[in-house]
Amino acid sequence: MTQFKKTLTKYAVKTMLVVQAFLFRYKFLNFLGYTLNHLLAWSRIIAKNIQKTDSPGKLGMKWQQGFPSMKHVPITKIDARTVYAEIHTPCPLQGSGDVEACYKMMSFDRTIAKAAGGQFVVLQSQAQEGVYKCRVAMRLKGEDMSDLLPAHLQD
Repeated sequence: MTQFKKTLTKYAVKTMLVVQAFLFRYKFLNFLGYTLNHLLAWSRIIAKNIQKTDSPGKLGMKWQQGFPSMKHVPITKIDARTVYAEIHTPCPLQGSGDVEACYKMMSFDRTIAKAAGGQFVVLQSQAQEGVYKCRVAMRLKGEDMSDLLPAHLQD
């Protein structure tokens, strides 16, 4: 990737995150945020030909394909049922305490994971105070997720 393309992609992603954060912080604008996320996710799903898989490791790799750079969304652990990853891209909600808006912004990730045959949950959010990278987990569709406590439901 050329330096120009990298710079353009970086600023496009940053701008999109700011727009999404704004749309999801105001309930009356949420429908626009969900529409935008759905369109963005499906454009990546189609462009990267993301299809259903039957293994947690492949699920994580397919989720990573939804992003311009896999280095910003590294997989940190894979076990028999779960793939764990982090999101290092700085979020405009960082430290805001608005984990509900974070949950809504992650509808992009949930759409990508669902297209790949999985489920997605945020375990730790940059919106929480002192957190600088999101920790997420994915499991195949139908797997029990009750042991994974979503960040937006934590006290």
